[in-house]
Amino acid sequence: MAAGDIARALDVPHNTMSSHLAILSRAKLVSARKEGRSVIYAVDLEGTRALLSFLVEDCCQGEPRACAQVLDSTLAACCSE
Repeated sequence: MAAGDIARALDVPHNTMSSHLAILSRAKLVSARKEGRSVIYAVDLEGTRALLSFLVEDCCQGEPRACAQVLDSTLAACCSE
C-alpha cells in the first residue's frame, strides 16, 4: 500500500506516517519499494514471524512449546504468504 494511502486511511499526517514507516522498515517489520513517485509498503513476513516468535519465546512459564500452537495459528492467520 502506498504511504499516502496508509496515512489517509489512518487519518495521520503524511510526514508522521513516513517517520513511523521508516522505523518499521528499519525494524524489518515492513518492506518498501519505489513505484513511480510513490513508496509502496508491505508486511515483511520474516521480520513479523521473528518478532512474534521472540514475544512468545518465554511465555507459558518458560515452556515455548506450550505456546507453539498459538504461535502457529497466529502466524497462519496474519502472515501467510
